[in-house]
Amino acid sequence: MILVTGATGNIGSSLLRELHAAGVGPLRGLTRDASRAAFPEGVEAVEGDFTDPASLKPALEGVRSLFLVSRLGPDAEILETARQSGVEHVVLVSSITVRTHPHLGPAAENLAVEQLLKGTGMAWTILRPTQFASNALMWADSIRAHETVDAPYADTALPTVHPADIASVARVALTGPGHRGRTYTLTGPEPVTARQQVEAIAAALGREVPFTEISRRQAHARMAAVFGPEAAEAVLDVTGGDVNDELLAVRDTVAQITGSPARPFRQWASENVTAFR
Repeated sequence: MILVTGATGNIGSSLLRELHAAGVGPLRGLTRDASRAAFPEGVEAVEGDFTDPASLKPALEGVRSLFLVSRLGPDAEILETARQSGVEHVVLVSSITVRTHPHLGPAAENLAVEQLLKGTGMAWTILRPTQFASNALMWADSIRAHETVDAPYADTALPTVHPADIASVARVALTGPGHRGRTYTLTGPEPVTARQQVEAIAAALGREVPFTEISRRQAHARMAAVFGPEAAEAVLDVTGGDVNDELLAVRDTVAQITGSPARPFRQWASENVTAFR
């Protein structure tokens, strides 16, 4: 039995579809509201809340492999609940910042979760993706309203990764041999700037989308209201304020693991264009 947590999210939903299409089973998808889950036929929808690890026990019954995104709840308790439930292998989504920006608070938290997992005695595979293509959804309201998209560091190019590629690597790690005890850094196939991302969305929409570069101070004021001041500083560092060669490097890990090339941002924009209409 494989349990996919965050099963209605960008990665989890793609992972469930891939596992189902590959004939892998039995499968469970964890969600807060099973009645609203639109999973593939045959996938069992189960409810649970990461903030209450005890609520995960029914979902974990009989599970041997677990897909988990870090820092969605008290990770030590979540992992211990998984261990006590008999889970043998955990595929964990962490962050590339563990490697590129270990001094930042969120990166240190991700590293702590990795170390917790390694100390449980369960087998593990750790995925460290770079910036998600789906982060562009933060512009959706502005674009739908035909307003100007504002972003800092407009011409800093990062190898943004398609969430479906993270899911594809997770599928292989969950079902294939040789991936236990491995850590994989995941990127997209090419660097792409914020300006180019907006251009790709505009091309998918078939209309112009105005774009303006703003200062770090302006961006921080907006982001701090959502994420808090410290997290906003960290996000701004890794999206342009404190980049380094490790963060900017394009890696072919997706192709090596899955046998298919990583998907470019323009593909993500085309597949998700309805979010911007």
